[in-house]
Amino acid sequence: MDTWRLLSFETNNAFMNMAIDEAVLTARISGQIPNTLRFYRWQPSAVSIGKNQNPESEVYLDACKRIGVDVVRRISGGGTVYHDYEGEVTYGLIAKTETLGTSDITVVYAKVYEAIKDALRLLGITADFSTGDAKNCPNMTVGGKKISGSSQIITRGVVLQHGTLLQSVDLPKMFQLLKLKNASCTQAADIAQRKITSIQNELGHAVLPETVANALAQGFKAMLKVQFDPGELTSTEVGLANKLYKEKYVTEKWNFEGKL
Repeated sequence: MDTWRLLSFETNNAFMNMAIDEAVLTARISGQIPNTLRFYRWQPSAVSIGKNQNPESEVYLDACKRIGVDVVRRISGGGTVYHDYEGEVTYGLIAKTETLGTSDITVVYAKVYEAIKDALRLLGITADFSTGDAKNCPNMTVGGKKISGSSQIITRGVVLQHGTLLQSVDLPKMFQLLKLKNASCTQAADIAQRKITSIQNELGHAVLPETVANALAQGFKAMLKVQFDPGELTSTEVGLANKLYKEKYVTEKWNFEGKL
């Protein structure tokens, strides 16, 4: 049975969260670290956009600035996501695809979502994997409503898949920040009400983020058939994350133009 590193559950701003994900990916590609799973939160709350998206087309940037919500570009694809500090736990999985038994993107998604489905089962929620379509990445649904989404990048035989699991959801706030084509903020929130749910909505009560992270760890352990060894970032990863933070993720050139 493979042993993976499980990093401590932590909270960072958007730019450091993305810098750490990329630093861990780089370290895994070079073989300096084992397969790794991490859980984290975003403070302040943030909006992340996919690698090839235009933030001006996807985000109400003035509203983000006014409310104090950061905007960051991911290295992974996919769509725009609002990361609420109070409302979600984010996971980052970094692994050699050969250890997952496949390099097929859709199969990797399916394996990860089996783990999330098992985590939700432990929390008392029955969920289903939605394979997505040309416009939507695969996601996890409950009664047809999305509760977890993710995006990924596979490079040099290593996958980085990071995604969210919604503890609670503030749709009016979300759609003050995210643009939905041909819909006002109010209309967008009303539409999303029919399409998005959360752990709190399904259970009728709040669940601590640490409880969600622990359930996710158990789900990944069971479905990937691995053991976890608690660990911390290496000094090399910390150094690279700090460099990426300063030279890439806080820069307007990266976040608004997708260039360095």
